[in-house]
Amino acid sequence: MTIATSHRIADILTRHEQPILEAWLREQLVALSARQDLISEADLRRQSAEFLALFTSACRSGNITDITAPEWKQSCSNLGNVSRSRATQGFSPSETATFVFSLKQPFFSRLRQELGGDAAGLAEEMWNATVLLDKLGLYTTEVHQKAREEVIKLQQAEMLELSTPVVKLWDGIIALPLIGTLDSGRTNIMMENLLQSIVDTGSDIAIVDITGVPTVDTLVAQYLLKMVAAARLMGAECIICGIRPQIAQTMVHLGVEFGNVVTKASLADALAYAFRQIGCTVSKQTSRS
Repeated sequence: MTIATSHRIADILTRHEQPILEAWLREQLVALSARQDLISEADLRRQSAEFLALFTSACRSGNITDITAPEWKQSCSNLGNVSRSRATQGFSPSETATFVFSLKQPFFSRLRQELGGDAAGLAEEMWNATVLLDKLGLYTTEVHQKAREEVIKLQQAEMLELSTPVVKLWDGIIALPLIGTLDSGRTNIMMENLLQSIVDTGSDIAIVDITGVPTVDTLVAQYLLKMVAAARLMGAECIICGIRPQIAQTMVHLGVEFGNVVTKASLADALAYAFRQIGCTVSKQTSRS
């Protein structure tokens, strides 16, 4: 590519910026006709006008083949913001890339009108413009994917926080109900929440209810024992409850043991045991006739 080539492209973009913008908007509206609930036409026009201005300015630099060059920094930054915004709005990667790829039709049409009499020049301009827009389109896809991965990681972290609530049952008694499969990452968060709650509430007894845990194997048992050991270091006794008959049989076959950890069949049994440990008596009140 020659400097003259980049200057011709920049000149065409500069002289025909508004018609190219309007044609580009029409292409996008057709492509996103089923997704107009996610973005307004006003926002689409603003994003397109901002990018086209930066795109034209970058082309004037004389470099339209290397989008990693400093002169393309603003354009790529703007394009990255658009991609991240669309990732959070719910656009797919292909719909996001359409923001760039839909510029081809109006841009190429203008190139044919301006350079139709110069076949060699038109072919060179079309090729360079194709390479440039393809690179920018792939860039939007990469940014979109990274943004979606960040959103997924954040959602996973939030779900882990929500899935490990520590509940205060009584003065000095807290409970950690567990639901779902346990792994090392989730167990670490559970342990942090449990230990912090022991400190915050000054509790002496922590009940770990595994009723909602589908299976307990050797690895899960190790996770639970580590939790119990950590709670003991904080001065609290742990009670494990919710061991269903099927799980108890599996644990026996696997040789899984909780050692000297107190285990109870249900949360009610664990709570009754906890009351006895803190010297609290619960009795039924006789109804008055």
